Amino acid sequence: MTNTELLTRADELRHGRTPFVLATVVHVERPTSAKPGDSALVLPDGTVEGFVGGSCAETTVQLQGLRVLRTGESLLLRITPGADTGTEGPQEPAEGLVTVANPCLSGGTLDIFLEANLPPALAYVYGHAPIARALLDLGRVLDLDARPASPGKPLPPDLDVVVIATHGRDEETVLIEAARARVPYIGLVASPKRGAAVLTALDLTEEQRARVHTPAGLDIGARTAAEIALSVYAEIIALRPPAAPAARRRAESAAPQPLAEDVDPVCGMTVAITPDTLALDRAGTRVYFCGPGCRHAFADDPSRYAHA
Repeated sequence: MTNTELLTRADELRHGRTPFVLATVVHVERPTSAKPGDSALVLPDGTVEGFVGGSCAETTVQLQGLRVLRTGESLLLRITPGADTGTEGPQEPAEGLVTVANPCLSGGTLDIFLEANLPPALAYVYGHAPIARALLDLGRVLDLDARPASPGKPLPPDLDVVVIATHGRDEETVLIEAARARVPYIGLVASPKRGAAVLTALDLTEEQRARVHTPAGLDIGARTAAEIALSVYAEIIALRPPAAPAARRRAESAAPQPLAEDVDPVCGMTVAITPDTLALDRAGTRVYFCGPGCRHAFADDPSRYAHA
């Protein structure tokens, strides 16, 4: 897979709101099979697309990439052939740097940047009037995935925001569906009097009715469509929880729960357990490996690794 193909694939994943990690080799100390600029994608199911080194390096990138998907925090991964990093004395772990000893390497060191690519918060905007258009335009400026929506369209499970600016058209159905789906923010653009009347008529519990914000937005004296849109997003930001951002929650739900890991009995590497992880069955136990070399070594003489 060429870098151009990889970037095209990354764009497809972003468009489909699929979380992934972009792994890029940024520095090497030879001998290594990878070179600076080589890159790969790590998907939520553990699939690795692209090239960042041999099978052992790829296994390490897979494991760390899945961890990055769970945390949503990018990091620099340093893969060395042993525990010795070439520095004297005990070293404090650097923030944002994870060092992994990989005995499979042939003497070289790889520095690979793992960049978390998580879907932005998804916002559905209902309506076609100037306020709705302003909500879409400003939402994209704020790096939200703001999309026009129509009543009757199913609500996706990762929906973060619903704003209804239809000026009285088809409001009730959308409000009921969004409230029952527990969408984090539901806003109805309406006057205080009309908004209260709409809420009173909805077939919702009091808890569900309380999830609807109307008039949507903070009271900033907004007059124009753009100012009203600004007030709505100001309220969304003000109500945003300080921890567990929606993007991180989506990453955690997309990544395997929990992340299954095991230790290769031959080389001692920790590997992620996915449907494609190399394995052998022995004495009723499934044994996992970082690559074909370790699996072959184990198959040739399992008793040698009985202590593992």
